[in-house]
Amino acid sequence: MTIDYESQRQWHSETQAVRGATTRSQFDETSEALFLSSGYVYKSAEEAESAFNQELERFVYSRFGNPTVAMFENRLALLEGAEECRAMGSGMAAVFAALASHLSSGDRLVASRALFGSCQYICEDLLPRYGIITEIVDGTNLDEWKTALSKPAKAVFLESPSNPGLEIIDITAVCDLAHNAGATVFVDNVFATPELQKPLELGADVIIYSATKHIDGQGRCLGGAVLGTKSFIEDTVSPFIRHTGPALSPFNAWVLLKGLETLSLRVSRHCDSAAKIATHLSAHSDINKLLYPELASHPQHKLAMQQMKRGGTVIAFELDGGKERAFRFLNNLKVIDISNNLGDAKSLICHPATTTHQRLTDENKVKVGITPGFIRLSVGLESVDDLIKDLDLALSA
Repeated sequence: MTIDYESQRQWHSETQAVRGATTRSQFDETSEALFLSSGYVYKSAEEAESAFNQELERFVYSRFGNPTVAMFENRLALLEGAEECRAMGSGMAAVFAALASHLSSGDRLVASRALFGSCQYICEDLLPRYGIITEIVDGTNLDEWKTALSKPAKAVFLESPSNPGLEIIDITAVCDLAHNAGATVFVDNVFATPELQKPLELGADVIIYSATKHIDGQGRCLGGAVLGTKSFIEDTVSPFIRHTGPALSPFNAWVLLKGLETLSLRVSRHCDSAAKIATHLSAHSDINKLLYPELASHPQHKLAMQQMKRGGTVIAFELDGGKERAFRFLNNLKVIDISNNLGDAKSLICHPATTTHQRLTDENKVKVGITPGFIRLSVGLESVDDLIKDLDLALSA
């Protein structure tokens, strides 16, 4: 079945998310087919030889490619506006594959300080073991970016908004500096999703997702994706994942395909509720600081609204009273669940200092704003009135 991708690129994102890259089998099924197959057979030994020599375009082994996984990759690429996509078994597999396939011993990586805990581990602990030089900067400080990128670099890695402190980085300005230094820019776009921010349009080269979050959006499975130019994906990323094996299962790819169909609806509802909750909590006397990009009180509010369509699905705030008060608040919630995941249909809340970022030193926690009273709330799809009531009761406990 030949797909007219040029026509599909003209569709609105809602249509792409439902119908993009659909490949039907001989049975003409309505829903995308689930191909639970590890391998494939050949009509002849000559055909197998041609397939492995890559002279023949076909599936040879599901570690390399699978029809259901390919549908997910192609649909997400359409939605993101990227030339190509490769899916992997988790978001962290995608982060590592993207960076490790591009970097070699002696290369310089410049990364923003405010990163998810495992991303920090890759940049600051793992990659340096292989001779890669990592320099960390305050992502919101353009002067630090200018200094770090005043000499050649191979890669720049950043999150915007960041996890968990919702720092906003000027992606266009950093991309200009990075490209002048010879660097490829990698943006983790998990918090914004393809619905709220298009880093490629802002100058980035490579986009990374944990599809486990909003793309699935219902806590069912793990997945990750790397998107970029055809040459970067095919020549750099694909050989790495082909031989190291971080393959996405066909079943998870099918779940993620179905998640894409409702992504726009869910993210819109998440944002509506998050904005109402953030406004409500901002006036609460027990909250020292509240961060939500759509509120004018956010330090990078103007930049956030230039880069993003909405404020996102996550709110961060600091409770007066430190860890003891934070734990008492969390333990008194009745509707919202304590969990380290985000982007789910269910509202989820966590204490980053003791969970997602617990491995950071106290000094580094302070640098990225993670205090003992700091809380991250991922707003779900429940009634916003029920969520506000739950938060108020827990705050008063």
